[in-house]
Amino acid sequence: MSKDPNTIYVGTKPAMSYVLAVITHFNSSDVKEVSLKARGRAITTAVDTAEIVCRKFLKELKTKKITIGTEEMQREDGTRNVSTIEIKLKR
Repeated sequence: MSKDPNTIYVGTKPAMSYVLAVITHFNSSDVKEVSLKARGRAITTAVDTAEIVCRKFLKELKTKKITIGTEEMQREDGTRNVSTIEIKLKR
């Protein structure tokens, strides 16, 4: 995953933490688009974050594109496939 300044990587924090990050990105500068990226169990948090932001806080936002995929992760006990999602929100 690349390090884009308008990308928020969703992990184990509560959804409202990421909601605040999205709102901060859109309000801090001339940002027109923010991406939410997540893997595995964090996918549900990323979807919740996008829905909360679009329905409750920044109602002018639209979901531009949703990309799903699979990544292979190397582990001590072998290779494991992990689902990924990228949600692009556009003003």
